[in-house]
Amino acid sequence: MVIGKSAGKAAKDKEKAPGLKMKDLVAASGLPKSTILHYLNEGLLPPPVKTSRNMAYYDPVCVERLNFIKFLQKRHRLPLEEIKTILQGPQPGREFLAFQELNAAVFGRQPEEGELLNPKAFCLATGLSLREVKELKAAGVLLPLKAGEYDAEDVAMGRLLQRALALGVAPEECGYYQRYAEEIVDREMAVRERLTSHLPPEQNARLTLELTRAARALRAYVIDRVFQHRVMALRGDGTK
Repeated sequence: MVIGKSAGKAAKDKEKAPGLKMKDLVAASGLPKSTILHYLNEGLLPPPVKTSRNMAYYDPVCVERLNFIKFLQKRHRLPLEEIKTILQGPQPGREFLAFQELNAAVFGRQPEEGELLNPKAFCLATGLSLREVKELKAAGVLLPLKAGEYDAEDVAMGRLLQRALALGVAPEECGYYQRYAEEIVDREMAVRERLTSHLPPEQNARLTLELTRAARALRAYVIDRVFQHRVMALRGDGTK
């Protein structure tokens, strides 16, 4: 009889609880407590209701928001700063779609879980040795987005680089690509900052998307044309 009263009291207390406990958020999101507290400190989650010094209850919306944050980080590679902008915007849905479209243009199709290769699998897929991979990375022509993880783009480039090495090209002879690429990207980013820094998030993302597409096309066009003009000059039929 006493047990019955205790169970009933516990049920009533649960009904009166103003939200979820931290252990509930950990269980529902699969994230560790330290990560959830970090997101809270960064302003990505609504503050909890504290009923005592050691007891806090979190809005149930935190579960959905935590899963959304995981999705944005894993599938779209968005940093916390951009995620916070999306979550705090007046129209998070529309802003997310704008960021999603921009992210797809920058990074392409994101790999499904299990598609990323570790260094050993990457070497098997490309024919490169671990030493050659190390040298190509040092030269700045093999640039995985995350250390020790290689996606389909890395594999395609790795195969081309393996062929170049077989033809006698030394990794250090390709280092100028990264040097000039960094200068080009720095200048592109400066233009983007000037044109978009004052805009609200959705407009910022839309304009950045247009600028990204234009910059990509311009890079390829100018480099190819310079190469073509150089070849024509060597043949004596150029316009320069």
